[in-house]
Amino acid sequence: MRDPGVDAVIRQWAAEREQSAEEKEVRRIASAWLAEIPRTEVKIPGIPGQRGGTGTARWAPVDLADPDFVEAMQERLPDAPLDLLAAAAGWWQMVGDVEEAKAWWDAGVSPLDQRALDYRAAGLVPSDLARRLGPLTVLEHLRRGSAPAWCVARLSRQRRDAAG
Repeated sequence: MRDPGVDAVIRQWAAEREQSAEEKEVRRIASAWLAEIPRTEVKIPGIPGQRGGTGTARWAPVDLADPDFVEAMQERLPDAPLDLLAAAAGWWQMVGDVEEAKAWWDAGVSPLDQRALDYRAAGLVPSDLARRLGPLTVLEHLRRGSAPAWCVARLSRQRRDAAG
């Protein structure tokens, strides 16, 4: 399923990374200048590891995005750039596990659509997106700009009316 909003995000992301001739020249000069600087030991950021037998600290590199999230996103968006997927995965992994993210994606919300985090925060769950509020589904209302809180309130009222 293609989502025009996600396609627009990918186009914007790609456009921001295109470089003008001047930017390319600046990068070439900077690279040449940096190549002339003598190399010193580069410390990679990480989490201090257990001390080895020699008494020196070792560092473990830190991945910003869980590889399981990135892999799941690549399955759904194989043409999206890896660093864009990793950035989006970083947001998703802060709020839930891979299975929950997959449930949102299966309900019709793209892995790159960070609005799902707002929907989740408002109280919606993936199964709510297919429910009808009048002639439209909740997902259709959200895509047309309805506030997530409005959808939650309408769903609550709908449930209350059905119970009463």
